[in-house]
Amino acid sequence: MKAIVFKRYGEPEVLQIEEIKKPVPKNNEVLIRIFATSVTAEDPKMRGFNHPPLLKLPVGLMFGFKKPKNPVLGIEFSGTIEAIGKEVKKYKIGDEVFGYTGLSFGAYAEYKCMPENGLIHYIPENLSFEESACMVNGPLSALAYMKKKGNIKQGDKILIYGASGSVGTAAVQLAKYFGAHVTGVCSTKNIELVSSIGADIVIDYTCQDFTQTEEKYDLLFDTVGKTSMKECLKLLRPKGRYLLTEFGFSHILASIFTSLFKSKKVIVASSNFYWKIEDLELFREIAEKGYFKPVIDKTFPLERIIEAHKYVELGHKAGNVAISIK
Repeated sequence: MKAIVFKRYGEPEVLQIEEIKKPVPKNNEVLIRIFATSVTAEDPKMRGFNHPPLLKLPVGLMFGFKKPKNPVLGIEFSGTIEAIGKEVKKYKIGDEVFGYTGLSFGAYAEYKCMPENGLIHYIPENLSFEESACMVNGPLSALAYMKKKGNIKQGDKILIYGASGSVGTAAVQLAKYFGAHVTGVCSTKNIELVSSIGADIVIDYTCQDFTQTEEKYDLLFDTVGKTSMKECLKLLRPKGRYLLTEFGFSHILASIFTSLFKSKKVIVASSNFYWKIEDLELFREIAEKGYFKPVIDKTFPLERIIEAHKYVELGHKAGNVAISIK
């Protein structure tokens, strides 16, 4: 089968298309013919071993210091089940599914085996394979932070910084689904996009400092790790929550301290610890009802994966970058 392989860490050019062995499903696994995957913001970091100092040691131990233990990247996918193990009951050959590979990676390929009880589910009937392949990382991250950690509820006022990214576009739509009033912060070119997906107010950070306001929020969600903790805490109502997807040691200390002694909370966590199959079911349901749709910036064929990585590394993508494997 075709796959994108990298045998050393480095620039996008280390990604090469090769023929590798097609996997065979175990008794409890399904074999998925992948039709689409994505390039998340984390993929280039894994490819280049570009991690924050706090993460270099654990990431190196898990995935290799000098070269990658797993040579095929990719964590999100959608496709069709081509074969099933003899113990599989839930799925059948021909089912169209989407899902998340977890730490096994491997979605930059034509085929991937997944356990029947893994993070996979039927794709929404109204979404394409490319859209369905972007239904996990951003959406489930937004859900984990805002609902499971941030306890968002109807009537809350939430500000989302980085509202045009993968997590941000999911967060805006999800916050509206939960009945919140949403202020999105993004660059000039993405104002129309963020407004179109439901934001009540959109702030252009290139010409307005969102912290210079009398407004107070129940949640402030920084999806890109570029806000000032000191300034953001001032914007919170009593018992407000400041949510961070990217954080350093000072944020961890603040999270511990505020959880014990303050009404305003700093919340940091690795969101995928909270992902469950029920979350995929939720997003399938709200997608089919029209409340949610992944935003696709660009779609590249698998053969142009180097170009896709370079584009994502620029840091200006709106929503998601999908990869078509046809």
